[in-house]
Amino acid sequence: MTGGLQRTNDITAEAVARGDRAALARAITLMESRRSDHRAAARDLLQKLMSRTGKAVRVGITGVPGVGKSTAIDTLGSMLTERGHKVAVLAVDPSSTRTGGAILGDKTRMARLAADPDAFIRPSPSSGTLGGVAAKTRETMLLCEAAGFDVILVETVGVGQSETAVADLTDFFLVLMLPGAGDELQGIKKGILELADMIAVNKADDADARAKAAAAEYRAALHILTPASANWTPPVLTVSGLTGQGLDELWAKVLDHRNRLEATGELAAKRRAQDAKWMWALVHERLHDRLTHDPAIRKRVPDIERAIAEGTLSPTAGAEEIVGLLGL
Repeated sequence: MTGGLQRTNDITAEAVARGDRAALARAITLMESRRSDHRAAARDLLQKLMSRTGKAVRVGITGVPGVGKSTAIDTLGSMLTERGHKVAVLAVDPSSTRTGGAILGDKTRMARLAADPDAFIRPSPSSGTLGGVAAKTRETMLLCEAAGFDVILVETVGVGQSETAVADLTDFFLVLMLPGAGDELQGIKKGILELADMIAVNKADDADARAKAAAAEYRAALHILTPASANWTPPVLTVSGLTGQGLDELWAKVLDHRNRLEATGELAAKRRAQDAKWMWALVHERLHDRLTHDPAIRKRVPDIERAIAEGTLSPTAGAEEIVGLLGL
């Protein structure tokens, strides 16, 4: 594998830029590697490609399990490729606690896109990092943009803090909901509604009346919140990922949002703020890696944990000692 990754580093800057799918896949694998030499190679590769990034429409899509995210993405993505777009789907799967691998198999649930020459699907395990968004999702997104994909759809696991993490990666944050809002509204975190640039009630094909009623309740809920942008009021639509009903209007709203934020400079400012947040997320990740892999720390930690368990050392003092071993 090492030889393959090194060979990838030698050729992928040009190959990725011309849209070579195999080269793109290898470049993402290089980006996901935790080896220090691979990280250096990946950093150099991405730096060479940065001038080709930033032009795509970045859409985050979330929703509770069972809401039909993958089906909706399959139908939406196919509609967009038919219109001449190149669509990349970054599907963040929950990780297997045994192997660390992704377990949902999104490619099998996006049959049309998986066979579409103008689409690229990359499932990646969240591995418990950055609130359910894969550690290298942002870098993968940039690589896809450099390869010529002009629409990036990031599907999250829809649990924990993944909604916040994906909102910090994308331009537009779409929340899919199920019909029957009464009970669901009870369990919706206010924070998710505050993050949403649009709510779409999915599966409207087989429960249209319930979907319309749910949409009305979500509109009322959104009405009492202050929108994240002064230039955009989040709409609520009813759609069917299965039949494609409402997806035309949904995409028109995504483009309307982009045009408004570009016109005021808000989109560029939002992306700059996201870049800074991502930098600090990577700093925290690197520090965590040092904490878990440094030999001196690994040798000392069991004794510190034992002392805390026995009550002879406070957690605060233990934390200070571990951080001190890093020289901070």
